[in-house]
Amino acid sequence: MSRKRVVIAGLGDSGVLTAIKLAKHADVVGVSTKPGLVSGQELGWRLSRPAEWARHNWISFDKFRGLDRVRTVQGTLTGVDLAARKVFVDRPDGLTAVEPYDALVISTGVTNGFWRRPDLQTADEIAAGLRATHDRLAAADSVIVIGGGAAAVSSAYNVARTWPGKRVDLYFPGERALEHHHIRAWERVRDNLIEYGVGLHPGHRAVIPDGFACDEITSAPVEFSTGQAPAAAAAVLWAIGRVKPNTDWLPAELLDENGFVRVNPELQVPGQPGVFAVGDVAATDPLRTSARNRADGLLARNILADFEGKPLRSFRPASRRWGSVLGIQPDGLEIFAPNGKPFRFPAWTFERILMAWIVRRGFYRGIRENQPLS
Repeated sequence: MSRKRVVIAGLGDSGVLTAIKLAKHADVVGVSTKPGLVSGQELGWRLSRPAEWARHNWISFDKFRGLDRVRTVQGTLTGVDLAARKVFVDRPDGLTAVEPYDALVISTGVTNGFWRRPDLQTADEIAAGLRATHDRLAAADSVIVIGGGAAAVSSAYNVARTWPGKRVDLYFPGERALEHHHIRAWERVRDNLIEYGVGLHPGHRAVIPDGFACDEITSAPVEFSTGQAPAAAAAVLWAIGRVKPNTDWLPAELLDENGFVRVNPELQVPGQPGVFAVGDVAATDPLRTSARNRADGLLARNILADFEGKPLRSFRPASRRWGSVLGIQPDGLEIFAPNGKPFRFPAWTFERILMAWIVRRGFYRGIRENQPLS
């Protein structure tokens, strides 16, 4: 049987891992608006220590040994011909590339704030953006973080720990933050926030200004629809989880009412042979957990099984968020299990074992030395 061609539309975390797993078994083409993996994870770490964050989370595609057999195309996806099995990509040089496929993986992710955007960018533009947000927060004597998810909680904690002299306040609409995590996880994280002086303000639902996309750090006072007085700080970080799926290039029949890609339990798009979806863009379950539960391995197996006419396996969504919340710290990395119980990697194991062996060699099949953020 001749080798099949798989097009991976979107090379974020899920797309890169899927491409690596398929590279030995098919001709894989990856399409991305970036020249490398720019992870949407660990926002607090990214804001407070961007050079350190970039070493592990902003990696050009040529550094991945597992992508050596993958042809990457930088450009913006503009459309798909499902009958002819082709996708269309506008390249930076102004030309349109046409990429045929036997299987298409939609992993274009979501837009969320300034840290997860589908814009076409160069390496220099990515580096400049990392520095600019860091410098903006470093210069502020007070910071407000709006939101109750992991991105907001992590940002408040890391800003407070990195710059002890700042006033940092976290405003969230519910009785507690991390509502999709087990209560045990929130209780432990809450104690960490309090330890580093973060002011916690539950029951505050911020009013989003008209036309504001929550994609920049602002300085205007924040008003609340829940009756409290406005709050002000030199810098306001909006991390409210207002995600928009990057699916403008897809026909409406592939999408649910919120614009996410409809999939069955096998991660196939119903009624579309050879079309699959994974990651934050895939409507697998309310939390879209295929992005963080190693569904890339199951998807790769299913694509190869589909080529051979074999049965496919079903994805089983997680009922709660789990994993790291606060990110790597000088005293180690704490990971929360789905039941909220933490386990800790001591600081010395993070680089030597977790990143070097589990992530870089295990998940990514080897990474060449990455260039530091200048």
